Amino acid sequence: MGKLGKKARKFAKKNLQSVLKRKRKLKSMFKKKSSRGEQDAADDQLQDETNLLNGRNLEGEDIEGTSLDSIFSEDDSDVAGDDSDSDGFLSEDSSCMYVPESENGNLLEDNGGGSALLVQNREIHLELAKKKKKLDRLKEKDPEFSKFLESYHKGLEELRNDENYSDEDEESDLNMQSMNEDSLNLKIAKLLTNSAIDSWCKIVGDQHSISALPSLLNGYRAACHYGTSSTSTLDAAASSYSIQNSETFCNILMFMLCEADNIFRGLLGISCSSCRKETILDLKNTAKWKSLKPMVKSYLRSTLFLLNQVTDSEILAFSLTRLRASIIFFTTFPSLLRRLIKIAVHLWATGGGTVSSCTFLIIQDVALIFSSDCFDTCLIKTYKAFIAHSKFVKPGFYKHIQFLRNSFVELCSLDVEKSSKKALVSMQQLAKILQQGLRTRKKEAIEKICSWQYTNCIDLWVMFISANISDNSLQHLLFMIIQIINGVAYLFPAPRYLPLRLKTIQWLNHLSSSSGVFIPVASLVLDTLEYKIGKESGQPGKAFNMSSAIKLPKHCLKSRKFQEECILSAIELLTVHFGQWSYHISFPELASIPLIRLRKFHEITIENLRHVVKRLIDQVEQNVEFVQKKRDEVAFSPNDQQSVESFLQLEKGGGGNAPFTQYYNSIMEKAASRSLLMNEKVEGVQLGLLSRKADLKPKAGGLKYKMEYFSEEFGVDLV
Repeated sequence: MGKLGKKARKFAKKNLQSVLKRKRKLKSMFKKKSSRGEQDAADDQLQDETNLLNGRNLEGEDIEGTSLDSIFSEDDSDVAGDDSDSDGFLSEDSSCMYVPESENGNLLEDNGGGSALLVQNREIHLELAKKKKKLDRLKEKDPEFSKFLESYHKGLEELRNDENYSDEDEESDLNMQSMNEDSLNLKIAKLLTNSAIDSWCKIVGDQHSISALPSLLNGYRAACHYGTSSTSTLDAAASSYSIQNSETFCNILMFMLCEADNIFRGLLGISCSSCRKETILDLKNTAKWKSLKPMVKSYLRSTLFLLNQVTDSEILAFSLTRLRASIIFFTTFPSLLRRLIKIAVHLWATGGGTVSSCTFLIIQDVALIFSSDCFDTCLIKTYKAFIAHSKFVKPGFYKHIQFLRNSFVELCSLDVEKSSKKALVSMQQLAKILQQGLRTRKKEAIEKICSWQYTNCIDLWVMFISANISDNSLQHLLFMIIQIINGVAYLFPAPRYLPLRLKTIQWLNHLSSSSGVFIPVASLVLDTLEYKIGKESGQPGKAFNMSSAIKLPKHCLKSRKFQEECILSAIELLTVHFGQWSYHISFPELASIPLIRLRKFHEITIENLRHVVKRLIDQVEQNVEFVQKKRDEVAFSPNDQQSVESFLQLEKGGGGNAPFTQYYNSIMEKAASRSLLMNEKVEGVQLGLLSRKADLKPKAGGLKYKMEYFSEEFGVDLV
């Protein structure tokens, strides 16, 4: 039987019973999928959590492409937009009434024909979309027709090129004429002088008159846009202002940043201490607000533009502080509020020092003052910024990462319930990546786990759970993060991963201390004392900081410095672990197995650190005797849970009379001084490397060049 013709195939596709039956089947399947209720979705989520905790993966093996910052979706489509089509320039005719700009950019909102035009535009767009789809289908069905359209378009373009070529001379003349007109407009622009600024400031500040306020705001806008190449010639001509000198520039910026908020609040009758968005919403329909709304918007938009252009940290910090005072005025400008959040998050993550602190206060105020949607936006954007900037951690950048972590935890603590949902999603992603590494042991999966991004994400949620563990809703997150940490410690038992293992033990100690839940970490600590690293090289080795590394180079493993670091770190972590439970009634049983292993290690350890291990053993044994003696004096049964929990609590609250408490304090002081000394040594080595690197550079500028090079490369101010 030959091949069916085109018409026959078309008829079969529409009318055959088998085709219709298949369509009905697919339609019913889609209906069933879309009719699933909320209970089914909740059951699926619960099942996913169970599978994650049990080590099962039902979503396939190929999750290597997943990333920690892509789990939360956000809509940035309207962040770059603005509230209206206006360029921000205000009319300076004091007799005219300011027409409030539409929040949605619809300038025909009050006219009767505005809605009709919008409906007509929508219908035209829908009709064009339908015709385009029909044309695309026709091209697919008939390739010859598609070729005909292409040849037709080529011929039409050639014809248009011939016509345009003949008119080039006329167009060039017109372009030259328009450029001359634009340059003429720029030449006749008003010149901002100190005397003009001072007179406007007196009129607005002393006489409380708004007649000169539009001129001040236009001058402020010109100062904020000064020197930017993005401003078009037409926009510059429309602004009709040029700045005389740097003194004029500073005067108008300082006056507006210092006084604009007080001026607007005074004209609207708002107290300086009012930070409620309802205050602005109540004034939304008043004549005062309608007349001042364009001015407020111009000030806010110009200040946001200034934040994107300024690089000096002091100017940024001052501008952010003053903008924070006017944060309630963003209530009626949602698009400007979204732009503020975007700029603030960027400066928070990249600014450092005072700039990051000031921007975080703005983010915190936005999350508190505005709706819950703003809180979600701030939370997602700050999380993504933290994950993006924690991929690589240098020794000098580690403190900034800690600041970002602590400030994010503070933001999450504003709404623990919502934050816990985001934490659950993030930890599920961490568990999936860990499962992949444990199951496959592939290089890509292992590298994804042994990375700064992964460890900083765990550290982030450990601090959040520890800060808010009093909330009972975080118990499931506590046990989930403990399992993830134990999985990471199990996956990397080798000596090269000593810094990562120390981090996991520190996390578990921190969670145990904040939650009051016993977490067995002694075995993880004692395993680091049994590393088999071969013969000792006898060389002291270079100084390295455990807090700024997650993996050590191989040449460090046989050095004396590495062995000393293993022993001292293990003693510090065991001291913290024993210190948490030194007053607990079960301390003798808790310390029995670690004491056996410590005695064995004491016999084979290096000579110069044997006394340190011996002292720890003696202190633990003394505390065991102390608790055992107190335990023999009590008369309650071990089944009396309340009495067991109150055991030695008076001694613990009275300053700590147990023998182990004084030893714990001395070890923590030595650990802090050792960490500080290690940081100084590492920074000294890096400064020496930078000095040699700078010496290899051209000697142009001599000492000045080297100081600039140090400042740029290492962030050190040597002036």
